[in-house]
Amino acid sequence: MSPLIRLLASFIALMMAMGIGRFALTPQLPHLLSEGQIDLTAAGLIAAANYLGYFIGAVDAMFARRPEQVRRRLLGGLWLCVLLTLASFWATGFWSHLLLRFGTGVASAWVLVMITALSQPLALAAGRPRLGALVFAGPGLGIFLTGLLALGSNLLGQSSATLWLVYAGVGLLMLLVILPILPQPAANVSTAPAAVTSGNTGIPRLGVIYALYGLGYIIPATFLSQMASARFQGQWQADLFWPCFGLAAAIGVVLVSLRRYTPNTTPNTTRHWLIATLWLQAAGVFACLLGSGPGLALGVILCGTPFLACMQLVMQRSRELAPHNTQRNAGLLTACFAVGQLSGPLLAALSSHFSGGLAPALMVAGSGLLLGGQYGTDHEVEAQLFIE
Repeated sequence: MSPLIRLLASFIALMMAMGIGRFALTPQLPHLLSEGQIDLTAAGLIAAANYLGYFIGAVDAMFARRPEQVRRRLLGGLWLCVLLTLASFWATGFWSHLLLRFGTGVASAWVLVMITALSQPLALAAGRPRLGALVFAGPGLGIFLTGLLALGSNLLGQSSATLWLVYAGVGLLMLLVILPILPQPAANVSTAPAAVTSGNTGIPRLGVIYALYGLGYIIPATFLSQMASARFQGQWQADLFWPCFGLAAAIGVVLVSLRRYTPNTTPNTTRHWLIATLWLQAAGVFACLLGSGPGLALGVILCGTPFLACMQLVMQRSRELAPHNTQRNAGLLTACFAVGQLSGPLLAALSSHFSGGLAPALMVAGSGLLLGGQYGTDHEVEAQLFIE
C-alpha cells in the first residue's frame, strides 16, 4: 500500500484521538459548568486526571518492544477513544467524568506515541519528510472539527450529553475508515532502553523544555472555551474561539513544514523555530490575561498557531539527536510533556480556589513558556542540547 495512504491514515488517527478523544473536554466545559455537573475547581481536577492518564500511557508506550505490542496499543487507544467518549453520554458528575477523562488520556497517549513512531520513519523512507511533519496537523483539524460540532450543537440548544454522542459517532466513522490502512509496525521494532551515547545526551534536556511547554500552553488550551463563555455570557460567539484555535494550530504546522530545513548546519534551524514557538505562545498566554474579546482573539492566534508546530519541532529534534530510538524517545518526551500538562490544571484548580479566577495560573503558564525559550538560548545548554 502507498506510504501516502498510510500517512493520511496517521493524520486522521491523530485527528480523532487528539481532537476528539483528548481535547473534547475543552468545548464541553461551559456545558458541564452551566448544567451544574461540576464547578471550575472540579474542572481543573478532571483535566488533571486526563493528563495523568496521558503521562501513564506515554510511559507505558515506551516499553512496547514487539510489533504486536505496538499494534495492540495503537488499535486499543483508537477504540478506547471512541468507546470512552460514547460512555461520556451517560456521565453525570465529577467522578464519572474524571475516570473517563483519565482513560482517554491513556488512550490518546498510546495513539500519539505509536503514530509518531510509525509515521515519521515511513515518511523519511518514502522521501517525503514534509508529509511526515504534516501528520501533526491532524490534532489541529480535530480540534477545529470538535469546535464546529460544539457550535452547531449550541445553536440547536443541545445538552452536553448529546454532544458527547455526536463526538463518539464521528470518531467511530473516522476509525472505521482508517483501520485497513494504518501504518504497520516493522518486524524489527525494538524499543528496549538503549545505552546513552553522545547522540542521546540532549534528550533529557529537551524533555525539560517540553515539560515547560506542556505547563505553559495547557491552561489556555483547557479553559479557552470557558474564558470565552464568561466574556460573552454564553452567546454563540464564544463557541468560535475553540475551532479557530484548532485551525490556527493546523496552519502553524503547515507553515513550519514549509521552512527551509538544514539538519547539518550549526546552529540548527530547528532550535530557532522551537524558541520562537515558545515565546509566541508566552505572548498569547499573557494576552488571555486581558480577558477581553480582542485579548482572547490574540491569545487564540499566538497560542494556537505555534501549538502543534512546537510539538512537531520537538519530535523532529529528538530524531536528530537519536535517530534510532524514535519510539522510545517519543514516549519519554510525551511523558515529560504530560508532567507539564498535569501541573497546569492542578495550578488552575488552586488558582480558582484561592483567587476565584485563572489569572495567577496564566501568569505562571506564560512565565514557564518564557523560561523554556530562555533555556533553549542558553549557550551552555545549547552546547549539550542542540549541537551534536
